Amino acid sequence: MKVGIYALGLASIAAGILDLVWGEFESAHQPIQAWGDHIPGVTFFAYVTAIWLIAGGAAILFERTARIGAVMLAIVYTAFAVFWLPRFYTAPHYRGYRLSVYIGVLGGPGGQLIVTIGALMVYAVRSGRVLSEWQATAARWVFGLFVADFGVVHLIDIPEPAAMVPAWMPAGGAFWAWVSGIAFILAGLGIVSGVLDVLAARLLALMFLLFSILVLTPLTIASPHEHTSWGGNAYNLAAFGATLIFADWLATERRTRSLQAGGRRFGIPLAAATPSGRNCPR
Repeated sequence: MKVGIYALGLASIAAGILDLVWGEFESAHQPIQAWGDHIPGVTFFAYVTAIWLIAGGAAILFERTARIGAVMLAIVYTAFAVFWLPRFYTAPHYRGYRLSVYIGVLGGPGGQLIVTIGALMVYAVRSGRVLSEWQATAARWVFGLFVADFGVVHLIDIPEPAAMVPAWMPAGGAFWAWVSGIAFILAGLGIVSGVLDVLAARLLALMFLLFSILVLTPLTIASPHEHTSWGGNAYNLAAFGATLIFADWLATERRTRSLQAGGRRFGIPLAAATPSGRNCPR
């Protein structure tokens, strides 16, 4: 999980530094403004959150402090998901009470919660905890369904993601919007169903990384004074790290189930059939 942990930690540090530099929450991924235009002390809370992101991102990088860092990041990304909740009321009010509107809004908190799940996986691993069957199933379903929702959002409004595709890429923006949307849906379904789930998660992580390199970094260079362009890239790299962490957890869970099945077949206690009695190595 080291690559994923470093990506998540460093991206969170970067997001915190950006919030400090601009002195505000990044509106596209930390939309506290959804709760109102005049929130008392919002600038103070932005600085506190920025320091929290930096501290949590730094802590998760070191084995001794990884658990507290993972908890800190899980809390802050869950808070960012909560920021989106009023839009389930306001967005349909202005755009119409259509299923597509609710699906679009769901992608906001969903994007934050997949990072939360990645952080919680780090906590579980560093604590030597074995997830129960229902916890493992819940993690799969939450992660996979939110990823699939990203794909549906892409396909519902092709022009928006198409406009972000660099002009030099062949086949045009609409083509890549369709490809990425379908890829998100297939990755989500693979994770939920367990069919090629590890491959699906690793390819999803690769897609997040390529999106940062090919799309978000050029946008950031083109708009160096916009907080949202920098913050969007930082979030995307955090999602890349969280997805790598989740993919490694899936791979280890699969090995653990195989060992436990073999142990039951030959009468070996389950703890002895699992590496160090844990579902993930440190």
